Amino acid sequence: MLQENTGKVICTHTWSSAIAHIDADAFFVACEQALNPSLKGKCVAVGKERGIITALSYEAKQKGIKRGMRLNQAKNICRDLIVLESHYETYSLFSVRMFEILKRFSPLIEEYSIDEAFVDLTGLRRLHSKTYKEIALSIQSTIKQELNISVSIGVSLTKTLAKLASKLKKPYGITLIPGNQIHLFLKDTPIEDVWGIGPNTASLLKKLNIRTALEFVEKDENFLKRYLSKPYIQTYNELKGIQSIEFIPKLPNKSISKAQSFAPSNKESFIFSELVKNLELASYKTRRHGLFAKKLTVFLKTSDFQVSFIKVALSIPTNLPIMLTNTLKEAFNKIYTQGLFYRQTGIVLSDLTEKTQQDLFEDTVKIEKIERIYKALDKINSRFGNNTVCLASSLASKQNKKQHLNLPFIDIKI
Repeated sequence: MLQENTGKVICTHTWSSAIAHIDADAFFVACEQALNPSLKGKCVAVGKERGIITALSYEAKQKGIKRGMRLNQAKNICRDLIVLESHYETYSLFSVRMFEILKRFSPLIEEYSIDEAFVDLTGLRRLHSKTYKEIALSIQSTIKQELNISVSIGVSLTKTLAKLASKLKKPYGITLIPGNQIHLFLKDTPIEDVWGIGPNTASLLKKLNIRTALEFVEKDENFLKRYLSKPYIQTYNELKGIQSIEFIPKLPNKSISKAQSFAPSNKESFIFSELVKNLELASYKTRRHGLFAKKLTVFLKTSDFQVSFIKVALSIPTNLPIMLTNTLKEAFNKIYTQGLFYRQTGIVLSDLTEKTQQDLFEDTVKIEKIERIYKALDKINSRFGNNTVCLASSLASKQNKKQHLNLPFIDIKI
C-alpha cells in the first residue's frame, strides 16, 4: 500500500483505464522447480551448457550471484549452487500455458516476452464481479495452481506505470496504482528505473536536475521537447496516467525468425535437424498470426562465428514446413561445408502476407489436407509444447530434450 504524503495529484481519475503487467518470477528457474519440486528454496541457476549464468533463483541472487557470471565464479560465491542446463522448449511450453490462462481474464493480451505480458482489464470488473485487485489475485493464484510458478502483477492506468508497479513487490507481489496515487509512487522512483529510459537519457535528465519520475512529470512538456524525442514524451504522458503507448497484440509484419545455438558439432544430420526444428517453430508462429511467407532465408554460424546464408524466393506463399523441406535441403547443401564445426542455425521467413494464392500446377487437394493436418498438430503442440509432434528430419535435435518433460517418444513412419 502506498503511503500517504503531501504533493500535487497528477491524475484525479482513479481508474479511467486498467492495464495489468504480469511478470513471471525467476521464470526459467521456476519452470525447472515446477518440474522438480526438490529444487524449491535452493540456490539454482540455469546456463550450464553456455558456461555462464543465464537465469537464477531469488535464493541465488541473495548470495550475490548475477546473470552473466561465469560458472566457476558463481560456484566460488556459493558452493551449494545447483547449475542446470537450459531447456527452452520447456520454458516455451510454460509460457504458452501462462498466456492461455491470461486469455481467460481478458480478450486483449500483449505478449511482451516469453515471461511477460500486458493485459487490458478496463471495464472487466462487472464481468468478473471483482475489483481490479481481486482480478489480479485470481490471475496470480490460477497461474500458481495450474503451473506451480509465481508471477508478480502491477495494475495502473498505463503500460509504463503497470510495468513499474510489477517490480515493486517481487516475488509473488501485487501492486495497484490508481490515478489519484500516481504522485506517491513516482516520488520514490529513480528516473533510471522508468521503462523506456536508458542510461544515457537518464544521465541527461539528471544534468537537468531531474532525478525522480515525479520530477520528470512535473516539468513542462515544452521544456522536455527541447531535449528529448517523441518516444520520451510518450513516456512522460504515460507516467501522468495518459495512455500514449498503443496497446496492441504483437503481430509480426515484416519477418519471423528463429535461431538456436548448440554445442559446436560437425555432424551434418544433427546440424540439418536443428535447422528443420527452427523452420517448424518459425512456421508455427506464422500460422498463429494467419501469415504466409514469400521468402526464406537460411543461415549457419560456425564455431568461430563465421556466418553463411542464402535467400530463396518461394513460388507460392506458405506457412507449412513440409512444403519447404526440399527447398530447405537445397539451400542447406549450398552453404554447408563438410567437416566444419557449427554452433548455430537459423531461419527467417519474410515478405509476409495475410493471403495465399493458388497455382494452377499445385495439387490444391493435397495442400488442403496438409493444412488440416497442421491445424490438428498445432492444437497438440500448443497443449504439450512446441514440436511435440514434429518432422522426422528434426528428431536428432529433439530426442533428448523431450525426455526432460517425460513425454513419450513415438516414431511414426508414413
